[in-house]
Amino acid sequence: MDGSLEFPVATPPAPGETIAIAPGVFWLRMRLPFALNHINLWLLEDGPGWTIVDSGYALDETRDAWQRIFAERLYGKPVRRIIVTHFHPDHMGLASWLAERWNAPLWTTEKEYLHARMMAQDVGEASAASRRDFARRAGLDEELCTIFGERQGNYRRGVPAVAPSYRRIGDGTTIEIGGREWRVIVGEGHAPEHACLFCAETGVLIAGDQILPRISPNISVQTYEPEGNPLARYLASLKKLRAALPPTILVLPSHNLPFYGVHERIDELAAHHGARCDEVMAACVRPTSAADLLPVLFRRLLDRHQMGFALGEALAHLHYLEGQGALSQETGSDGVNRFAAL
Repeated sequence: MDGSLEFPVATPPAPGETIAIAPGVFWLRMRLPFALNHINLWLLEDGPGWTIVDSGYALDETRDAWQRIFAERLYGKPVRRIIVTHFHPDHMGLASWLAERWNAPLWTTEKEYLHARMMAQDVGEASAASRRDFARRAGLDEELCTIFGERQGNYRRGVPAVAPSYRRIGDGTTIEIGGREWRVIVGEGHAPEHACLFCAETGVLIAGDQILPRISPNISVQTYEPEGNPLARYLASLKKLRAALPPTILVLPSHNLPFYGVHERIDELAAHHGARCDEVMAACVRPTSAADLLPVLFRRLLDRHQMGFALGEALAHLHYLEGQGALSQETGSDGVNRFAAL
């Protein structure tokens, strides 16, 4: 899908190292304990100090990599602020630790901060029961429902603490970093109020997870919003970003490699979801649950971590098509929600 894209740097930095990738912008990479095994982070020159964008998952080796960067790459200048694009643990994970380490404020959008606070408290039997019920209504068997319920508390493994306060940014907010203006463009669908950062002067977009070059961001219905329609919000955000961004900019994504070709990639992502919707419609010639769709949409063995993402993604496409008037939904006597083409 990325044949139309150009990748200016083929080799990412090792943990604890940096690469100058754009004027005033340095590229960092940290490990993740998942199949998607890395995240890109960004260090921005900021006058007498530095701004960090995203923080990494809370692993000891990530803290060690940060300490190496502090010792070798900051040149005696302090971190002035930490910007987090969205609340997911690989992005928010060590933000509180960084904020405390440098006595620096956390900057993020309101919904991302509040979701981080909410997810940090998402523990206990009531939460586990809600997750099991969500999985049961989606059509998983009892064993998988139990596994799904046990996923509670996973957020706190990656985000052991959330900063007690934050500075709010939002769509259209401008942030002066190192004498350059960065404008916040909010995207939805992958996260509730995902902040992308665009510098028109240098032609650079810090895209977070909103636009990725080689994989599609996970667009999932969440257990806390079981009737949500995140795919509609994501597709609307793609249109918004395409209209707002010049075609020649350098995109700095949170995963894979920096690239040129933002309009082409946005078109590919929209087409990808269109093709997924066609697959869903073909499967729904008879009443079909989200669990029934997993082997249709994901033709590989899913581990426990991936199962939750996959189920949420299947539901996202079902809810989108229901919202478009293409599918109807009924709850069977077994309590499972099934969808059928109208």
